[in-house]
Amino acid sequence: MTQDKIFGRLNPEQEKAVRCIEGPVLVFAGAGTGKTRVITHRIAHMIDRGVNPGCIAAMTFTNKAANEMRERLFSLVRPGDAKRVFLGTFHSYCARLLRKEIGLLGWTADFTIADESDQLSILKQAIAELGFKDEIQPNGCLRVISSCKSQMKEPADLRSEAQYQDMRNIADVFEKYNSLLFLQNMLDFDDLLLLAVRIFEKSPDVLQSCRSRHTHLLVDEYQDTNFLQFRLIRMLAGDSMNLCVVGDDDQSIYGWRGAEVRNILDFPQFFKGTRSFKLEQNYRSTKVILDAANAVIARNDDRHAKNLWSECGEGERIVETGADDEYAEASYVAETIESLKATSSRLSFDDIAILYRSNYQSRTLEESLREMQIPYRIVGARSFYERREVRDAIAYLRLIVNPRDDQSFSRIVASPPRGLGGKALDILRVEKSRGGKSFSEAISDPAIAAEFGQKGAKSALEMGKVLSKWRGEFASGGNLACKSENFLKEIGYLDGLLHMYKDREEALKRQENVFELVNAMAAFEKNPGVETPTLSAFLEKYALYDDNDKVDEDAEKRPSVTLMTVHAAKGLEFEVVFIVGMENGIFPHERSLEERGLDEERRLFYVAITRAKSRLFISHVSFRMKHGQASLQKPSCFLGDIPENLVERRDYSRRAPFRMRGRGEARFSSGPRRFKRADSYVPFDD
Repeated sequence: MTQDKIFGRLNPEQEKAVRCIEGPVLVFAGAGTGKTRVITHRIAHMIDRGVNPGCIAAMTFTNKAANEMRERLFSLVRPGDAKRVFLGTFHSYCARLLRKEIGLLGWTADFTIADESDQLSILKQAIAELGFKDEIQPNGCLRVISSCKSQMKEPADLRSEAQYQDMRNIADVFEKYNSLLFLQNMLDFDDLLLLAVRIFEKSPDVLQSCRSRHTHLLVDEYQDTNFLQFRLIRMLAGDSMNLCVVGDDDQSIYGWRGAEVRNILDFPQFFKGTRSFKLEQNYRSTKVILDAANAVIARNDDRHAKNLWSECGEGERIVETGADDEYAEASYVAETIESLKATSSRLSFDDIAILYRSNYQSRTLEESLREMQIPYRIVGARSFYERREVRDAIAYLRLIVNPRDDQSFSRIVASPPRGLGGKALDILRVEKSRGGKSFSEAISDPAIAAEFGQKGAKSALEMGKVLSKWRGEFASGGNLACKSENFLKEIGYLDGLLHMYKDREEALKRQENVFELVNAMAAFEKNPGVETPTLSAFLEKYALYDDNDKVDEDAEKRPSVTLMTVHAAKGLEFEVVFIVGMENGIFPHERSLEERGLDEERRLFYVAITRAKSRLFISHVSFRMKHGQASLQKPSCFLGDIPENLVERRDYSRRAPFRMRGRGEARFSSGPRRFKRADSYVPFDD
């Protein structure tokens, strides 16, 4: 490997960070400054310096980021070396550990990972069994439980801290929820991290083994780590502390899900002898966009000062537009996109993104884009793996791996109909409550099956026989895709789809989606990223599929404008960006203001600004419909942070009193609108 290949494309500060491969290292990487390049080139340099590739572990938050790093690493080092480096998410690292060691905590290695639907179903069961159905909302309860687990709190801790009976009731549900998961040999996403840490605490030998195997650690997006992830990393780093973390405190935007910005701000205090590097040269945006971003984020006090700069040219001023209402705003965005496309032959719809604070804001935008026949896709929309028939097929396969997975059994027992429904499930639940077998095991018991009636008993015994047969077939390994297809045929699911839908075309489409799942398994067998491509490994990969990997896969393949929340846009870049709904109570979000103050919302705005490469458009409205009523809106307090000389103001308004107007009526008015600036912006000032 040549030194030029490693260092030839690095700027001086990047090179310093790459060369420093021993001890604790903190890299502050501003937006668009090449953090992925630093991580991958640093790994390549370590391998070039003699570090065993199998001793290197790099952790990040999304499969997408991990895959990008893997692709880049393959271009820098020999394929054999690249394959030996662990590049994956925190959850995938912990899942791999738990497959080997979870027996220490009472689970078995064939555990399944509960997705959000499973979690809510189990939680509703816990709430019902405890008699709190009318008192506790499942979604809110799940957030409390997730928060507790990320802070390593047990139900007893929540109960002792509770000041009100409602929270003590949630503690009881928390305890019941955990026991239901355990009975089904299931873990939720938080458990993957929590139980890995518990194993390290319980077994110093396991911890030392992991430290010996992965002697050099790297963490991407370190500003997004929570308490549990911090504890995991600190335990793995041990005394050698060969740990490099890369992140940007200015892009810490996940406080609502437990991220602790102090993990990066106080890193030198936690890891003595830390050497810090700061990446400030941006390779993405024009000077105007970066000057605006710098000015906005400078208003936050508790941060490490950075000043982004680039050699991408001055660029055009940011366009700030006021419109009457959300319909006019949507029309303005669609017309501006059409105008930009008409004046630039090189601009593709793929180069354009519309960002909003909350998902509901997409509705009026979608209507205007459709009206003007502008193709679009929504990131974070329903993905392939969330389609009903795919989830059903996955549930069947999960029962092969984990016979105790009652959630999966309940999902597919009547899909397709086979004479087993609600009555059969009630019988199975009673049997289970007596300390009996799991649902999929109980159906093979003739005495239990007899209670289902003649048709139900026959179906139950046949289903149990097929499940038992294919557990043996899959245990022998190999031919994963072929076995899965044959199993789904024999269990009756593939042919059953043709009878579940009256519309044959719809049925065939859903059947094709299941065959596409089989194709995904075949691709996994060829390049699994694990030692052995087992069914369990594939299902684990599916379960750890994250929201940032999801796009609307039903969208046409032609170039399309991207619609997404600002949170979903993190890590992406576009030539042209529209940030809509820049109003107090929308952005910054009212709930976020109440819970965490302005700092995190300002960081979110900073992230939004820095997604743009060459053009940035910001819009807000005078009135917006809320709860069926027209609500007076004020421009976001953040707009006053952008220097006057960087902004061009436009007015997309009829200058008429508010009324619900048909789309397309408003047009650009002549002359700019005047807005107050700087300190005159006060959030929620009446």
